[in-house]
Amino acid sequence: MRTSDMNKYVFIGLAILLIQHKALCQGLFDSVASVENVFDPASIIEWNGYTRGTVFGGSENYDYSSVFGEFAFQSTLKYKSAFLFSDLRFRGGIFFDRDTIQLQIKEAYAGYQGTTIDVYFGNQIVQWGRTDGFNPTNNITPNDYFFLTPNPDDQKLSNTLLRLKYRINAQIELDLIGIPAFKPSIYRYDLFTITEGAHFVDAEVPGHKFDNGSLAGRLNFEYAKAGFSFSYFNGLDPFYGFRVDEIDLTQSFPVIQFIPDFYRKQTLGADYALFLGPWITRGEIAYSHTKDYKDNMYIPNPEIAYVFGLEHNFIGITAILQYVGKYISDFTELQPAMLLDPNDLEQLIQYMQDRIVYESSIFNRKIFNQQEEFNHALFLTVNRSFLHEIIQIELSGYYNITSEEYLLRPTLSWKITDYLQTRIGGSYMKGPENSVFDLSKSVLNGVFVELKVSY
Repeated sequence: MRTSDMNKYVFIGLAILLIQHKALCQGLFDSVASVENVFDPASIIEWNGYTRGTVFGGSENYDYSSVFGEFAFQSTLKYKSAFLFSDLRFRGGIFFDRDTIQLQIKEAYAGYQGTTIDVYFGNQIVQWGRTDGFNPTNNITPNDYFFLTPNPDDQKLSNTLLRLKYRINAQIELDLIGIPAFKPSIYRYDLFTITEGAHFVDAEVPGHKFDNGSLAGRLNFEYAKAGFSFSYFNGLDPFYGFRVDEIDLTQSFPVIQFIPDFYRKQTLGADYALFLGPWITRGEIAYSHTKDYKDNMYIPNPEIAYVFGLEHNFIGITAILQYVGKYISDFTELQPAMLLDPNDLEQLIQYMQDRIVYESSIFNRKIFNQQEEFNHALFLTVNRSFLHEIIQIELSGYYNITSEEYLLRPTLSWKITDYLQTRIGGSYMKGPENSVFDLSKSVLNGVFVELKVSY
């Protein structure tokens, strides 16, 4: 099928989908009217969305990392105990030099909302934790880290999950989640060159079996001056590393094939937010337990991750400063391979294989921020609004004290009218040679511009 024909059918399919969606809402309204003769004040049907054009480019490897137009349609239905929410995204453009058309179901789920119990089933995005940007207690939602836009929330992906909320009282809520099928985050390892002769193949995602499902629970407390929760997760981690799949030493230089791989973990977590007059302090801490990490480079060690932050408004400038730390349990230094006799062919081959495994294990540790027993980083966000919130300027910065990597992300937003907004900004990261940020900067650095109309 020609690309133009495919595009035509995709557009027709989208139009049919939206018409059916609107017809369904109208049918529900008609049904209510026919029974009650008037619209029930308790029933709510809303729809909104936006259209935007976005460009992100200027990296070392790509003039245009992404250039696309996107149409979003979001709808909500509430009638008595019934609840429905959908968020559909349709986009077309260039993503890392590849023309792409995507129809994404960002979220689509149905539910029951009662006085004490809510039940939702479908594609949902769940965000646990109370700190900004770094949430060690949030292990449910995968991300597409290579969908580059001005809004980091665009990277969040939904899971098909069953969610039950039980309100014990007005301040305490129990949140239970079951995820029948695993969905990993998206990492484009294929865009990077870790070493000469290395390449990545597609991951073998675990099959749709009961054993590959995930369970999670959270007991949340909300009070006027404080909030806190305790959480548990047991399942495959959306965040993952890679392993050596094949090594070919018959060429003039080693040819290495890598493949992403996945692991199961259990996480116990807690978070809090405390309001102290003009100050807000937030924190999270989580212990993640893994197995077989000594024999598999793609499985991180057990760890304790923690984030503590302060938020305050200074003369109209809102500042959030966070300390991001990590302690690695059972940490041992990796020992490099040794070559005792360079003239022994068997020893030389074994040395080359061991060296590849060693370097690959080192890089996995960098991905997981486990290159040292303790990892320390700082994260700062400052923003200020002007002209009655028509213009907003934000600057975020991250510095990893342990690895000496840093990231800067400035953004300027201008609300031209109530429905028209533009954003400009950029992202710049840097780190020591062969660090994660050093390899990533050639793809992820750049500037962005966006024009967005909402309705």
